[in-house]
Amino acid sequence: MRQHLNAKRDVYFMFSPKHNDISLISQIMALYFEESPKKTMISQIIILYFEESPKKTTISQFITGGKTVIIGRKSECEDLADVLNRPESQLVAVYGRRRVGKTFLIREFFGNRFTFYHTGMQGCSMKEQLLAFRDSLVQYGQQPVEAIDNWRKAFLCLRKLLESSNDNGKKVIFLDELPWMDTCRSNFLPSLEYFWNSWASSRKDIIMIVCGSATSWVINKVLKNHGGLYNRVTERLPLKPFTLRECEQYSETSGLLLTRREICSYYMVFGGVPFYWSLLKKGLSVPQNIDRLFFQNGGKLKNEFDELFSSLFADADGYKEIANALSMATGGISRAALKELSGIQEGGKLTERLTTLEECGFIRKYLSIGKRRKDALFQLLDNLVLFYFKFLKDKRINDEHFWSNNYLSPKHNSWAGLAFEHLCLQHIPQIKQALQIGGILSNTYSWFHRPDAVHPEGAQIDLLIDRADNVINLCEIKHTKGKFTPDKTFIEELNRKRQVFAEVTKTRKSIHLTLITTDGIADNGYAREIQSIVTLDDLF
Repeated sequence: MRQHLNAKRDVYFMFSPKHNDISLISQIMALYFEESPKKTMISQIIILYFEESPKKTTISQFITGGKTVIIGRKSECEDLADVLNRPESQLVAVYGRRRVGKTFLIREFFGNRFTFYHTGMQGCSMKEQLLAFRDSLVQYGQQPVEAIDNWRKAFLCLRKLLESSNDNGKKVIFLDELPWMDTCRSNFLPSLEYFWNSWASSRKDIIMIVCGSATSWVINKVLKNHGGLYNRVTERLPLKPFTLRECEQYSETSGLLLTRREICSYYMVFGGVPFYWSLLKKGLSVPQNIDRLFFQNGGKLKNEFDELFSSLFADADGYKEIANALSMATGGISRAALKELSGIQEGGKLTERLTTLEECGFIRKYLSIGKRRKDALFQLLDNLVLFYFKFLKDKRINDEHFWSNNYLSPKHNSWAGLAFEHLCLQHIPQIKQALQIGGILSNTYSWFHRPDAVHPEGAQIDLLIDRADNVINLCEIKHTKGKFTPDKTFIEELNRKRQVFAEVTKTRKSIHLTLITTDGIADNGYAREIQSIVTLDDLF
């Protein structure tokens, strides 16, 4: 066994498949998951894998960060390990936006050791899908395989393969890009339902993992299924983009060696989607990389917005209309305003699309203080989508060095201020931790008040943290190059916002002025008016 501890005290292990010191392995797993109540169970599972098959050491390497370095995904690893330990057959749904690492997670966790694996083919006919499925059956040992002309027969062949399998323990089936298999009038879904309900679910040794980038399909056809798969999914794994800290870990692991300020700059453009980070080229500055990916001919992310929505949503245009409307209101808009801006009529379609966009992480829905449920606001949060609407949509930019040439321009600075606000909204847990209120129940939202006779200037607040301990953090978010220097005008405006908020909402809670900024605050007399400071470092 080899052990390595780095400067940040992250733990990495590589186990020898011949290593059989069960007690030591248990202690190591407990150390790695010292904050997890599932640590004992996980160590037991890894031990079982060592005992059953030395070739399965990739699972331990995955969870502990051995040869295969996996960033984040700790809770997902715990959930998958838990699935392995359950006595009944399991149906697992893995979903999330395109490029977020769904397939990578499952392959690496199981070390590519599946009893059966198949992936659908985008844009292909039912006949082509069935031919590919037959090829996968042959690849995994089903001989001979007769001609397959429908999905009922395809899943019967899969059943025969599993019944004849010599795999000890659980038999893992991984069906990737499931939505692509469900072609028009193919009867795919009923056949899948029949396979699971009539045979697989009654056994004790089947783990079937279904996955797809068309998130709306997975949500509506599997998770919200009202037919044969109703309430059959035993584990949901929604994969989210990396946090800033996880992007920093990726930077270290991949040799990019970025500063936190550079990581912040990239995150504001395309968020924490792992694939986007993998496209960064070592040795180039932030502006150079952004130009290369978005503005140069053949840039790999130049058409990503269209490709992203087309892969996720069957009715991509309808979702684009909603995203376009939301991009016009930085603090969020009501359902009625959204209907007017997007041109989408009120009804089930709008509700379904908003719910799906929220579940995919593109938008958030929130209630402002004192508002009723019907007054909920919807806000676009996805970094790449916001970047697209700001700089790429309907823009005929012929400058292949556009980002480099405008990196210090007022237009860039204006965008950066809003992008940093969205970055902060994506790291609310880290902000709460920095304020030492992680364990206090709280709600977060933006807030604005339109000008009226009493308050002719109105007020807009970037972030409010409404806490159960009778305190509200009124947060002002500032993206600066260097330390922010508060002056008399800034403090007066902040106090005015506090007064408007207190008078309009009639809150009796204490209101703490809080500043969230990239590089901290210059220590002058005005800085003492601010009760709490959160910096970029706190978000990591």
